[in-house]
Order: sequence, then C-alpha cells, then structure tokens
Amino acid sequence: MTTETKTRARPAAVILTDSAQARIAELMASAPEGAIGVKLSTPKRGCSGLAYSVDYVTAEAKFDEKIETPGGILYIDGASVLYLIGSTMDWVEDDFTAGFTFANPNAKGSCGCGESFTV
Repeated sequence: MTTETKTRARPAAVILTDSAQARIAELMASAPEGAIGVKLSTPKRGCSGLAYSVDYVTAEAKFDEKIETPGGILYIDGASVLYLIGSTMDWVEDDFTAGFTFANPNAKGSCGCGESFTV
C-alpha cells in the first residue's frame, strides 16, 4: 500500500488587480539597483493605528509572503499578513491623486482622511 500526498496551491493572501500588477511592473522597471521587488507592510501610524506602506525591498525575509506577478514580485511583511488576508490591492489614478488602494475585509474602521485603519 502506498501513501500519496497531494498538495494544492495556497491562494495568495492579497489579490492584485491588473492595474496594481501593471504599477508593480512600472516600479520594477525603474527600481533602484539591488531591488528584488516591492514590499507591502502595515506599520503602526496614523489616527487609527495601522497604515499601508509600499517600499522597494532588497532582500527576502524569512516569513514574508511572496506573490509573483508578470512584472515583479510583491512581498507582504510576515507580521502584516494577518491584517491583510483577503484584501484587494488596486492602483488608482485620477486628475488629482495616484496611489495604491486597499479593500480590506479585516479593517474595522479607518480615520477620516483614509490614511490609517484599525483591525
């Protein structure tokens, strides 16, 4: 009798829209030397406690979530993954602003300016 182990792909912690993937590709095309991807984290700041931060990353950390896109790699800070599971990351541009936006089902509230959130 043989035992066969079946594995299935684990879904990504964060869903990236086509627009977000295209923006990551643009960022990586002009990235500073040594950058291996961009990293999403949720540092403590703002009125509500946590904020979204996207920065270049030069080294892979042990517990970071890794999402490969056609234009580059998005890393999610290991300490932030639980706050972001099930979120959708988008890139939005209009006449006045441009930036990543997040639809986060874990957020229980946000500040009036939209800069920070609480879980």
